[in-house]
Amino acid sequence: MNSINETLLKLQRDEITGHLAYKYLAEKEKDEHNKKVLHNISEDELKHYDIYKKYTNQDVKPNKFQLFFYRIFTSFFGFTFIIKIMEKGEDQGIKNALVMEEHIDEIASILKKEEEHENMLIDMLDEDRLKYIGSIVLGLNDALVELTGVIAGVTFAFQNNTLVALTGIITGVSATLSMAASNYLAKKADGDADAIKSSIYTGIAYLITVILLVLPYLLLPNNFYIIAFIIMLVIVMLIIAAFNYYQAIVKEIEFKRPFLEMLLISFGVAAISFVIGILAKALFGISV
Repeated sequence: MNSINETLLKLQRDEITGHLAYKYLAEKEKDEHNKKVLHNISEDELKHYDIYKKYTNQDVKPNKFQLFFYRIFTSFFGFTFIIKIMEKGEDQGIKNALVMEEHIDEIASILKKEEEHENMLIDMLDEDRLKYIGSIVLGLNDALVELTGVIAGVTFAFQNNTLVALTGIITGVSATLSMAASNYLAKKADGDADAIKSSIYTGIAYLITVILLVLPYLLLPNNFYIIAFIIMLVIVMLIIAAFNYYQAIVKEIEFKRPFLEMLLISFGVAAISFVIGILAKALFGISV
């Protein structure tokens, strides 16, 4: 009996957490149809909470960490990402509720509603960040490979954080404009009506990556170039992990293989550039 009550309390907590999460998303959503859908799901989650409460006779607090996670990640990764996460949550909710089929009279109606919620969430997935994910990949991949290589090379050639940062900024801004323009021309040639928006997404992804990679060199003293380089590599790894996790969620693909491929390419280019930087310093007698 204790295990049944514990399961009910967990389900109850999931429902009140879901109620508040969907309510928050409904308040943030601009599309009126999506706003209404999210509001209705929120109200259904509250009704399910009340059904479980009838059996547990307890009030349960929501999962505050989960709510915080939803709010933060909605800001960074957008509506589609969170909806995909919550869709998976609805699917898990159905599995959890099935365990209580013999103990809760209203479980059939709850399960039906949870399945409806999952389908409604899938129908809502229509966001620019998902449509232009190819453009974001292009900007991100190119920036990571090019800038990691350039910064690794000049780090050990110049051994001066200010000069490395300056080189990174000049190279990065020029490459951002070049990449955005190239993407625009390629999309335009293919007859893509959204060529401008696609190039903007590519440029933004490239520029953000440039800023993040150069940041350690701007913040640390000139002679801390090795520490700045190590921090940059950690940032590269975190960017690759975050982006591949985002892709894995919204496109429902594998995380591990694309992550390792991207990491291997970026770090491989950095290693080659590192050797070139040392050879250039020795060969040309560069002393800064």
